[in-house]
Amino acid sequence: MPRRCLRIGVLAGEASGDILGSRVLAALRDQCDELVVEGIGGPLMAEQGLESLYPMERLSVMGFVEPLKRLPELLRIRSGVYRYFRDNPPDLFLGIDSPDFNLQLECKLRACGIPTAHLVSPSVWAWRQGRMRKIKRAVDLMLCLFPFETAIYRDHDVPVRFVGHPLADELPARVAAGAARVELGLHPPGRLLALLPGSRGGEVRLLAPLFLQAARLLWQRHPSLTFVIPAANEAREAELRSMLQDQADLPVTLVSGRSREVMAAADAILLASGTATLEAALLKRPMVVAYRMAAFSWWLISRLARTEYAALPNVLAGRALVPELLQDGATPEAMADSLERLLDSEAAADQLRYFDSIQQQLAQGYAVQSAQALLELAREQSPHG
Repeated sequence: MPRRCLRIGVLAGEASGDILGSRVLAALRDQCDELVVEGIGGPLMAEQGLESLYPMERLSVMGFVEPLKRLPELLRIRSGVYRYFRDNPPDLFLGIDSPDFNLQLECKLRACGIPTAHLVSPSVWAWRQGRMRKIKRAVDLMLCLFPFETAIYRDHDVPVRFVGHPLADELPARVAAGAARVELGLHPPGRLLALLPGSRGGEVRLLAPLFLQAARLLWQRHPSLTFVIPAANEAREAELRSMLQDQADLPVTLVSGRSREVMAAADAILLASGTATLEAALLKRPMVVAYRMAAFSWWLISRLARTEYAALPNVLAGRALVPELLQDGATPEAMADSLERLLDSEAAADQLRYFDSIQQQLAQGYAVQSAQALLELAREQSPHG
């Protein structure tokens, strides 16, 4: 494809989107003679030339109550971004994740004749499939990080492209546990198990006590075991340190951040369901996945969910590759029993064999694939062809 000039609008509402967007912008810059980027993003996208119309931090809200409290400001920002691009149309607009904010904006921009793409599929394959009607109005192209996501878009005649996952490109095929242990200053006498009870306060309060009880059960059976827990931030570290005061005899090391190194150092992992399960799979570490939430939230989600599995490795495998212990099934005894089976068993080997396959599926050159798809969209939608 000949090199060209491109003016692109982008919007990322949180740090993860800033990371994803910066890599795509870098790949676009490699393929364009001139790249002009405007919209909203963070420091990494700014390094790639983004001129931010508003600070990204104003969009970084989580939960249910906080967005409602900030709704007037969020609506003002979205309206301001819309008016700017309506009056100064870019060659295309890319919304990065943040679907509740971005999809409505993409609908309005597309109605103005601006080509739109969205990076990171909303979990319509899991629940809220009714959003497909809105997505079909909102985007000219959906960029998916996982191959299984594309089917539902094709079924609804929404143009879609699987671009791979950046983590699969980033992580090597093999990560040595010994090197990670040296880096963390860990010198376990026997097997080392990592406990990751989540990054949010509610997750840690519900799961960490159960994880520690499971660790104690295992330690009683295997006294040479030791444990390590990464704390996602200062608040989580304070909460975990307080919990560990009642577990003074348990051989647990608490690490500030560095969850990837902690997982790499471990022989097996007990972790909360979420994106960390994909990272653990790409690090090739056998795992047990557990999760609990408030009773009403579980009742609601269990009725909305349209997927059989919660853990990404299982969704990718299409089978119960890693144990999932959810809600009432997430007991310390079940966690300990499932982890014990991974210490020396065919179950761990089965997981590891498929984890190699997951990396092969997802390592597609995410940034280059995304940039090529966006350039093709801009060229197809250009009045000059």
